[in-house]
Amino acid sequence: MSAATPGGAGGGSNGLRATLSGLTTRGRSFLAAGAAASACAFVLGQHALLQVGLLVAVLPLICVYALHRTRYRVSGSRRLTPMRVPAGAEARVQLRMDNVSRLPTGLLMLQDRVPYVLGPRPRFVLDRVEPGGRREVSYRVRSDLRGRYPLGPLQLRLTDPFGLVELTRSFSTYDTLTVIPHTEPLPPVKLTGESNGYGEGNQRSLALAGDDDVIPRGYRYGDDLRRVHWRSTARYGELMVRREEQPQRARATVLLDTRRVAYEGAGPDSAFEWAVSGAASVLLHLLGRGFSVRLLTDTGSTVGGEAAGGFTAGGFSAGGQESAEAAGLMLDTLAVVGHSDGAGLSRAHDAVRGGNEGLLIAFFGGLDDVQADMAAKLRRRGGGGVAFVLDPAAWGGRAPADAAVAPAAERLRRLREAGWTVLAVPPGASLAQLWRQAGSAGTAAGMPQAHGTSGGRP
Repeated sequence: MSAATPGGAGGGSNGLRATLSGLTTRGRSFLAAGAAASACAFVLGQHALLQVGLLVAVLPLICVYALHRTRYRVSGSRRLTPMRVPAGAEARVQLRMDNVSRLPTGLLMLQDRVPYVLGPRPRFVLDRVEPGGRREVSYRVRSDLRGRYPLGPLQLRLTDPFGLVELTRSFSTYDTLTVIPHTEPLPPVKLTGESNGYGEGNQRSLALAGDDDVIPRGYRYGDDLRRVHWRSTARYGELMVRREEQPQRARATVLLDTRRVAYEGAGPDSAFEWAVSGAASVLLHLLGRGFSVRLLTDTGSTVGGEAAGGFTAGGFSAGGQESAEAAGLMLDTLAVVGHSDGAGLSRAHDAVRGGNEGLLIAFFGGLDDVQADMAAKLRRRGGGGVAFVLDPAAWGGRAPADAAVAPAAERLRRLREAGWTVLAVPPGASLAQLWRQAGSAGTAAGMPQAHGTSGGRP
């Protein structure tokens, strides 16, 4: 909520000078015509013409003084619903104006500043607002391009009945609309090479509850007294309870290749936008299935940090309600992600090396021989890996020469030999269909399952 004074802000000579600067083209024309008529009447000795000239010249000045003396106050607010929308969806913006002064307002023109990509600039005409009254108007915004777009500040225009003077006052607040990538619901499929179990993304470690192998912990307020371990209580001199089964969330990493050299074209239908949307869809799908997920780019950067913003150590999302916070943070990151200037995947390799990444879903752009070998090394032994490869030649509308087809197929073969489930993505492909093919292709390949619980489907 912010307030502004449409009348002569500041008062005194400065306020009057600011009001004079608000003369419209019509007001300046009246002033010039009146001065010219008065000068001609003085030279020609025409008394009637002098009266007309003075009237025309004085009228804009009277309007300036009237607006300068206006002392009513209005407050304005904006409500954006929702504040995060997928690309191509609409958001509703509701504006509210309150007259907080004791005087009724005149004719008000309300304008909100929005980026060009969201549509035309909305303008509204508000009739007289009684003291303590309010007016509400709304408009819709829509963008096919992801990003973060500022809305505001609100601008209020006050004019006189003749249209000779127009004053503009801006409010101080603004809001931000986040347009996230378009996401596609994915079917539940069984992927191969599952690491650390799948059972709806959860695996349970058995509680050590025997007399010899129990690992107790201190009693906490609210613990069931039936879980008290009396032998440990006698040993430590304080109440100790047995540990319950601890849920372990299966991990998954979504790798997005953002290298500029790996893609061609721009716009909503480009290969890079398809990869960003695909990464967002997979993130939401895996979080919905109970996975602990992190987003990784070719630069080696991950979303989140240790125990912050719904993330645990290593940038993986936490469970429960914090998963929704993590999903929002990752989608906000994908809303503004752009091309990187890097030429390789070495930083991403360093980020996943030596860690327990679990399932690895990668969206690659064009791969040369060196980067194909590096991508093959990203998949860790015992962990699942699904690679979506977008060929720049196909997405750029160029038919690859026969000499270029064999090297591209050879690079995909290297990924398959490294244990990846590889899918070449043609222009306009449906991620849901490719996701289903990833499950069937992995099953047909007969890849060995990782040791551990494997009860559910991702």
